Amino acid sequence: MRDALVAAAFQLFLERGYEQTTVDDIVALAGVGRRSFFRYFPSKEDVVFPDHERCLADMTAFLGASDKDDEPVRRVCDAARLVLRMYAENPAFSVQRYRLTKKVPGLRAYELSVVWRYERALAEYLRARFAGRRDGILRADVIAAAVVAAHNNALRSWLRSDGEDDAEAAVDHALGYVQAAFGTLPPHRVSTGPQDVVVVVARRDAPLWRVVQEIESELGHN
Repeated sequence: MRDALVAAAFQLFLERGYEQTTVDDIVALAGVGRRSFFRYFPSKEDVVFPDHERCLADMTAFLGASDKDDEPVRRVCDAARLVLRMYAENPAFSVQRYRLTKKVPGLRAYELSVVWRYERALAEYLRARFAGRRDGILRADVIAAAVVAAHNNALRSWLRSDGEDDAEAAVDHALGYVQAAFGTLPPHRVSTGPQDVVVVVARRDAPLWRVVQEIESELGHN
């Protein structure tokens, strides 16, 4: 029933236009009553984005199942890949929705609100991981915004190709910038009696300012 309503809605959107299509039109084509429509979708806008609630729930569960040893930036990048997989499940529908959203200002605004919810989920996880560190909240929010920006840049590029390019490669490339800028292995402390030595393990190509920031953060935390 849910899929039938989505199919009927998009058929009408393409034939008549989004603004000219009503909920009554959708249920008439699908052969169901208005009550059935609102059992699945709170509004006409929601029928355009039928899978985001499920994806947001999957992302929240994925982050909630994280282990304390998981590198946090890598974890949020992997969480963003769940959104990509949702789009890639049905490329034709995703491209169709992208084209429709570009034409309807109200849908663009709705999409931005959905993106904001993804970003908040990532930021909340990172805030918990960076709790107690200097600028922990700031770091969490900046990284979450960077992950969403990188993911969406690659996703839109794939959609503009009509779903023909390699979406996974594009997103991996974009998220690689985020990991290079913010991702580090967790610092390890080696106890030497009354004093501590902080050892930071970082990639060879990590910028010096990032290494210094990690040292300062760990010293401030301890």
